Amino acid sequence: MRDGLRRLIVSGSLPLGEKLPSVRELSTQLTINPNTIQRAYRELETEGYICSVAGRGSYVCAQIPDDPARQVALLQQFDAAVQELLYLGMRCEELRRRTELLNRQEDNNRATAARLLGKE
Repeated sequence: MRDGLRRLIVSGSLPLGEKLPSVRELSTQLTINPNTIQRAYRELETEGYICSVAGRGSYVCAQIPDDPARQVALLQQFDAAVQELLYLGMRCEELRRRTELLNRQEDNNRATAARLLGKE
């Protein structure tokens, strides 16, 4: 649950500042135990991906989390994936093209979020 929500946030499907469904709403929609949703929300808040406002709900944080440990862990996964892709014959140019595409998409997501939040 937590990883799925994190992917939606990171991909821009849930933009910065977006209000998340309540625990009750989401558990009903997905037929998942509310405790599972609550735990995912709590963990994402601890990690800095979402912010809770008392009486108003949970939102995608407007600021990007600063988590060096998560960056290190992700880079280790990235290195392992790249190593295997190279072993399987993928060329460096294709990897570079894909990372550049992802970077442009992230720039677009941030620009869109800035416009929505009135920060542009």
